[in-house]
Amino acid sequence: MLQNFKISLMASKLLWIIFMVLLTPTFYAVFYNTTMLLEWNLFSISSTPIMFTLILDPLGLMFSCTVIMISANVLKFSTVYMKDDKFINRFTVLVLLFVLSMNMLIFFPHLIMLLLGWDGLGIVSFILVIYYQNPKSLAAGMITALTNRIGDVTLLLAIAWTLSQGHWNILHMWNLDENFYQILAITVAAMTKSAQMPFSSWLPAAMAAPTPVSALVHSSTLVTAGVFLLIRFYDFMSTAWWFSPLLLFTAVSTTLMAGFSATTECDMKKIIALSTLSQLGMMMAAMGLNMVHLAFFHMVTHALFKALLFVCAGSFIHSHMHSQDLRWMGNLAKQMPTASSCLIMANLALCGFPFMSGFYSKDMILEASMHYAHNMFMMLLMLFAVGLTSFYSIRFSLCVVWGTNNCNPYMHLEEDNSLTSPMLVLASMSVISGSLIAWVAPLKQEMMMIHLCEKYTPLVLVITGAMLAWAMSASSQKNESILMHSPMNHYASCMMWFLVPLSSQFTMKLPMYMSHNYLKLTDQSWLEALGGQGMSSFSNKVSNSLMISSKPMPVNYLMMSSVLGLMLMLVMI
Repeated sequence: MLQNFKISLMASKLLWIIFMVLLTPTFYAVFYNTTMLLEWNLFSISSTPIMFTLILDPLGLMFSCTVIMISANVLKFSTVYMKDDKFINRFTVLVLLFVLSMNMLIFFPHLIMLLLGWDGLGIVSFILVIYYQNPKSLAAGMITALTNRIGDVTLLLAIAWTLSQGHWNILHMWNLDENFYQILAITVAAMTKSAQMPFSSWLPAAMAAPTPVSALVHSSTLVTAGVFLLIRFYDFMSTAWWFSPLLLFTAVSTTLMAGFSATTECDMKKIIALSTLSQLGMMMAAMGLNMVHLAFFHMVTHALFKALLFVCAGSFIHSHMHSQDLRWMGNLAKQMPTASSCLIMANLALCGFPFMSGFYSKDMILEASMHYAHNMFMMLLMLFAVGLTSFYSIRFSLCVVWGTNNCNPYMHLEEDNSLTSPMLVLASMSVISGSLIAWVAPLKQEMMMIHLCEKYTPLVLVITGAMLAWAMSASSQKNESILMHSPMNHYASCMMWFLVPLSSQFTMKLPMYMSHNYLKLTDQSWLEALGGQGMSSFSNKVSNSLMISSKPMPVNYLMMSSVLGLMLMLVMI
């Protein structure tokens, strides 16, 4: 009966119902700026209570609504993208578990309870990355799982160090001698989950998962879990003097590295993954500049237009026989007008074009960083990263939407209702969400007075990057970047500043060599000779030699059985 029940057709409707139910408490919490905390005492260990804690605050409810709405649209899109898959029901259940794990992470402020959602995200993401069950997917899944396990271990260490406080509620932390270790462990956990340097290589590798999974992973679930964890812990972690400078340095490095890598990439999904990495760096940089509410604002708007970008890219990939190469696509403005229009809107929001959702969040971060006293060098690097974002986004659009068509002329390009309806919903939210949140949500951002030149600087950089991409596209048939001309620069850019070999082959070579020698010298030699297999072989040889040497007489068999019986009785005594 379960085989015939189509879970994939009902999952999207179920999430829409949950979204509509969740809207009422969200509006109430945001409008009155109230936080509800529910606690149940489960049991106590030597006077230390183990509490089940549930927090309903404006930030958590808003982000949960965003996650559920994006998941509903992605599952609707997956009914077309994964329609030929035999195990689509299993895929849908895994995606629902993914959404459940993220909501557990949002609503549980208790460190041990939060670990359920944190580990759930890691386990389900590994299963989804290896979904296609080929060597490439397995390699990508292992890099994803092993890198995220570093964050899991550091979070477990933070739980152990928090034991001295007598509770694990992240809202009630106080200053102790172990604070340095706690803050460092939670920072490393957040950096691994959000793929900050030097843990960035797993994020493009996770593109081996199906495109609907990528739309969830890179928009509102797995990669934003680290950012949301830092937002929850920010009041406690900002007490360390080194926390903000460290976060700012790693975030700006990640943003620059991802921007440079995206300018030379030709894989469609990998470009979008690198743009996710760049925007995650922007969120972390905002927290490094003590603008935690603006980081949350950008996280919500980014989730909406990045999910739209992946849905549009997935429709192009589905129509081109699941090819992800940009150079094989082109002239889709006439053949797939709805998807092309939504792709352009998503890219404009990503660049921070005026009055799109990304404009309200990203420009506010840049303007606030110019308004307050911050490091000038880091500011210049952030502004340069904005120009890079515009460059690779416009290059992406020019190549796919208006470039020459290089694919097979017999391609069947279609825009099914299950493809266009999620696009239109996410596109409308990508336009209105920025202004809506800026007007309604309590972001605690005071009025800023900045010079007109500083106000126009982000817009000038966006236009400059777009013009450079246009000029290079018009002058080169191959749509090449300047970084492609030098082999060293090209390899460094495509390998994310050599993070990919350094974090995979380089680190795994020595342990693999040692484990292989251990397997040959110990497990397959001495342990087999001295263990059960060796003893069994030895006893067989001894018994066979005894039977061959003895004459086949009944007395001999009786003698041997009596001797064995006596030996057994002595052993039992």
